[in-house]
Formats: sequence, structure tokens, C-alpha cells
Amino acid sequence: MSIIEIRNLTKKFELDGHTITALDGIDLSIEKGDVFGIIGMSGAGKSTLVRSINYLETPTEGDVLIDGENLANLNEKQLRRMRSRIGMIFQNFNLLEQKNVLENVCFPLEVNGVKKKDARKRAKEVLQLVKLSEKEKAYPSQLSGGQQQRVAIARALATNPQILLCDEATSALDPQTTFSILSLLREINETLGITIVIITHQMSVVTEVCKKVAIIDGGRLAETGTVEKIFRNPESDAAKELISGKEIRFTPLSNLDTGRKIRIVFKENSAYEPVMANMILKLQAPVNILKADTRNVGGKAVGEMILGLPEGESIKADIISYLTERGISVTEDFENE
Repeated sequence: MSIIEIRNLTKKFELDGHTITALDGIDLSIEKGDVFGIIGMSGAGKSTLVRSINYLETPTEGDVLIDGENLANLNEKQLRRMRSRIGMIFQNFNLLEQKNVLENVCFPLEVNGVKKKDARKRAKEVLQLVKLSEKEKAYPSQLSGGQQQRVAIARALATNPQILLCDEATSALDPQTTFSILSLLREINETLGITIVIITHQMSVVTEVCKKVAIIDGGRLAETGTVEKIFRNPESDAAKELISGKEIRFTPLSNLDTGRKIRIVFKENSAYEPVMANMILKLQAPVNILKADTRNVGGKAVGEMILGLPEGESIKADIISYLTERGISVTEDFENE
């Protein structure tokens, strides 16, 4: 059952007499209880999209439905009530510096008219959930970045939302802290059943925690599906670029045509066989390993490589055939420049 339904969503801005289309006809469905990633390069329109989900940005065209209710049909009071069901966290935490941790978490409850005693009780509950009870009297300036983001998550959960929107919530954090925040989000999803939408430009974030993903490119929906499916076999140029990244980690040979590339993904049943060595021995075909990496995709370790192939269509076909026969996913003409 879909909790978020986005239909033909278009958002245009007027700037210096010019019309800029930030979103162009987006159709998207997010199921209740899902962890859904929305990923794109900088300027792709993903932040505009997430702000449209709770109508912080009013769409130029199209509809956003939450639990079947069209936000375009709500008056301001009804919209405020709806937003209380949608928590949101940001890259820069947005905590109130003059208030301590407990007061920060109480703030949205008190704004909604909750009695101070009840607000403090609820704040203590969510601080325990994010494992930060011992910091309730500390001020934001006394906390690490990861702790500040945990406070922001607690504040977003205080009103018992059905949906949690995370706009680049880990972009300002180091890798280890990012992992701990993503683990916390996964735990919140599993224990509370909250639908989580994660906006990011990092494929590593998506593969770590999301079940499904939408690729946004130039304001349009380039591709959508399960994370595992898109990671194994990306179809759009935008998905390929986001997966491949720009860093070439290992290039042992320099005399091959690196313009002829394929991407391979090792599934579990092929991860323990020396496929590459066996292929080179059998076909007598050297390949150039442009990139080798292992990622966590849906809780499973998955290996990937970008290979530069030798000259000749025949040997290319033999290589691809050899790999696919062994259950390895192959994407041809994969860019990694």
C-alpha cells in the first residue's frame, strides 16, 4: 500500500525573467514502511522533490497524496496537521543553539500545544531511542556532528510521524558516523514501522540502508526499482554514473583500450570462485581492471569491477558469454571516465 503517491509533479521557478524547471513530470509511489532512496547529482532536483512531499514547496503542476489525501486540497490548518505526521531532518541539523538537547526535542511538541510535562516525557522517550539520554542537558555546541544529528532525529520523531524525510542527512558526517546514523535509521524503520525517504547524492548511502531507489537526473525520473536490481544492472546513464563514481582504484595494465568497458557484479554464488583468473586462462584474454570494490547491498556483500577489454568484437562476446554463464551480471559500454 502506497503512503506517498506523486503524480506528474512539476516545479518551475522564475529567475531573472527566465523559467527554470526543477522537476519535470515526476511519477513516484512509495509504500508504507519502506526505506526509499532518492538519489541524483547536485542540481538534479532531488531536494526540491523532497520539499514538495510535505508542501514546503508548492508544485506548479501535479499532485502529492499522503495516505490517499491530496495535499493540494488542504487548507493551511489542515496542511499544518498533515506536516506533523511528516518528520524531517537536514544536513545542517538545524538545532536551536540556545536550548539544550531536551528542550530542542520538546520544541515541536510545545509548538503543537502539548503540555510541558507531557512534552518532556515524550522527549526523554525518543532520546532513549536514539541512545542519547545522557546528553539531555548538553547544548548543541557541546555535541559531535553525529550526536547533533541524533538529536535532530529525536526531535523529528517526537510528534510520532508516519513518514521521516532525510535531506542529505549524512552529507556533513564522516564515514564511520554516517554508518552509525544509517544503522539508527534502519532500526527506527524496523522497530517503529516509519516510512523513511532518504535524499542523497551518495550511492553508498542508498546501498547501505534503502530497499528501493529513484534516480533523478535533470529534474526527471531516470530510473526506479529495487536497490539490488539497479545496482546489478543499471539502465540509465545517470544510474551508471552514480554507481561507478569517478575514482579509478587500480589499473595494472596501460596498453589496453580503456574506452571499451563492461561492469560486472559478483552475486553470492559466484563470489567464491576465481572467475577472473579462470577466464583469463581459458580465453587467453588479458583485461584491464579499472576499478574493483565491494559494497553492502541489502545487507549482503556484493563485489563489482569495471573492466577494460582487449580489441575485437569476438573476444568481447566470448568474455561476456563466459561471465554471464557463471551467474555474473554484466553491463556493457559502462562509463567510468
